[in-house]
Amino acid sequence: MATLKDIRKRIRAVKSTRQITRAMKMVAAARLRRAQESIEAMRPYAYRLRETIWEISRSADVDAHPLLANRPPKRVMLLVLTSDRGLCGGFNSQINRETEKYILEHTNDHEDIGLTVIGRKGRDYFKRRPYRIEKIHTEVLGSVSVAKADEIGQEIIAAYQDEGLDAVFMVYNEFKNAVSQKVQVERLLPVVPEETADTSEQGVEFLYEPGKQEVLSAVLPLYVNIQIYRAMLESVASEMGARMTAMDSATKNAGELIRKLTLTYNRVRQAAITKELMEIVAGAESLKG
Repeated sequence: MATLKDIRKRIRAVKSTRQITRAMKMVAAARLRRAQESIEAMRPYAYRLRETIWEISRSADVDAHPLLANRPPKRVMLLVLTSDRGLCGGFNSQINRETEKYILEHTNDHEDIGLTVIGRKGRDYFKRRPYRIEKIHTEVLGSVSVAKADEIGQEIIAAYQDEGLDAVFMVYNEFKNAVSQKVQVERLLPVVPEETADTSEQGVEFLYEPGKQEVLSAVLPLYVNIQIYRAMLESVASEMGARMTAMDSATKNAGELIRKLTLTYNRVRQAAITKELMEIVAGAESLKG
C-alpha cells in the first residue's frame, strides 16, 4: 500500500501536469482563433478561383494546358499534411490511417504511389513502414506562408508537367469547428474544373487578353498553390482545435485523478491516526495491568 508521502508526491505531480495541460489548452485556443480567422478569410478566394478556372476552361480543349491533362493514374503522389508536434488527440492518426487506407485500396489501380509528407508526425509514421517518401517538409505549419505553399506547389507542378506523375491528391484535415475535423482526400492534379451554383450561365462568353492560353498558364499554377495554402490553413486550424479539445479532456481527467488521490490520502491518513490511537490505548491498558 502506498504511503502518505508517496500519495502527496503523486498529487503534486498531477497538479503540475494539470497546470501544463491548462496552459496548453489556452495557447491552443488563442492560436485556433487566429487560424480560424485565416481560413475563413481564405476560403472565399480559393472557391472563387475554382469558379474562375471553370469559366475559363469550360470551352477550352483539355490539351490547352498540361495541368488539365487527364492521364491514367499509374504514377500517383499523395501530399500528406500532419503536424510537427503531438498532444492533439487523433489528429495525426486519422490522417495516417486514411493515407494507408487509400494506398491499400488503390494498390491495383496505381502502379506507383509516392508520398510528400508535411510534418514530423507523418514523417516518423511512414518512415517505419514500407512506403516510398519522395519529399519531407517540416516546420511548415508552425508559420504558414504563401511562399512555402508556392515552393511545394512548384515542385509538384514540375513533376506533373514532366509526366513523372499522373495524379496528385492531398490528404488533410478539413476544419469544421473546434471539436470536429474531417479527413479529406482531395484531387490536386490534374485540375478538374467543376461547375458550382455560383458559376455563370454557360451561354455567357468572355474575351481574354492576351489570350485564353496565356490566362490559363497564369491562373492554373496559382490555383494549385492556393489549394495547397488553403489545405495548410485548414490543417493548422484542425490541429489547434484537436489540441484544445485534447488538453481540455486531459485537464478534466487530472482534476478527477486529484480528487481520487486526495480521498485516498485522507483515508490512509485516517487509518494511520486510528492505528496510532489504538497503540496508545493498548499501551495505557498494559500499564494499568
